[in-house]
Amino acid sequence: MNKGKALRAGDTIGVVATSSPATEEVLNKAMVELQGLGYKVKISDTCRESYGGYLAGTPEQRAAELNAMFVDEEVDGIMCMRGGYGSPQILPLLDYDLIAQNPKLFIGYSDITALHTVFGQRANLATLHGPMATSDIAHGLDDWSKQYLLRAMTRPEPLGAIINPPGEEIVCLVEGYAAGPVVGGNLALVSAMMGTPYQLDTRGKLLFLEDIDEEPYRIDRMLTQLAQGGLFDDCAGVVIGTWTDCEPKKREGFSVWDVFQNIVVPYGKPTIWNIQIGHGACNIALPLGVEASLDATNGELVIEESVTI
Repeated sequence: MNKGKALRAGDTIGVVATSSPATEEVLNKAMVELQGLGYKVKISDTCRESYGGYLAGTPEQRAAELNAMFVDEEVDGIMCMRGGYGSPQILPLLDYDLIAQNPKLFIGYSDITALHTVFGQRANLATLHGPMATSDIAHGLDDWSKQYLLRAMTRPEPLGAIINPPGEEIVCLVEGYAAGPVVGGNLALVSAMMGTPYQLDTRGKLLFLEDIDEEPYRIDRMLTQLAQGGLFDDCAGVVIGTWTDCEPKKREGFSVWDVFQNIVVPYGKPTIWNIQIGHGACNIALPLGVEASLDATNGELVIEESVTI
């Protein structure tokens, strides 16, 4: 894999708006927090723009700025401003050869799942599924999330075992052992890319999934799409993150737990549940594209390879 360098105090983090806009107030808070962690900050122009109400600039603007961040010699690592919606729009406009030739640590989650996928598959770039500038950093990270994020960003060594904060048990859904690179992210984005040139390749990989504010019937629909598209047939194992505000709202019936039992468990792939990665109060940084091992029987996910150099 191509890898960005581990960040040091005084390095510059480029903040890019790949998806939805944010307010100037929360953007300024994010800058202050990142500077408080010891970094310089460079903000892309579209971080201060809004297009159509739910996009931070046109697709062409956002893609051009992201391409530019990878070749900008002043920028040492790249963090997404926030998720929301919009990253799939820019996939055809990115220069994957340029990105492969200028690897940098790239951080984000949620809507950024589309970018993690294409960077891994088209630029062979290892990336970091983790907290973002205005969504998380601006509001102050909990200690557990902050610890994992800084370790992943600053140490050119494997992250090791992903351990939940106290009180959150990692549950085994299907026993067994599997190993391979970790891929995936937000279920809605993985589902949205099905049938496109950017569809997630799960062959021999550990598939990670999480989401927010989706009712069980919608999660059922998306998991069914992944199943019928062969993603669970192809993957080596399944890692299930947090499902914030995903309780039934319109009708009583299956829970998210039930849906995974019905759709994913029958594949018999080693599977764990409730690792604290995603839209929850704790969002542990998860390297993507690097080797990991999954001992589902004992509820252990171990990152065996560094995401930086």
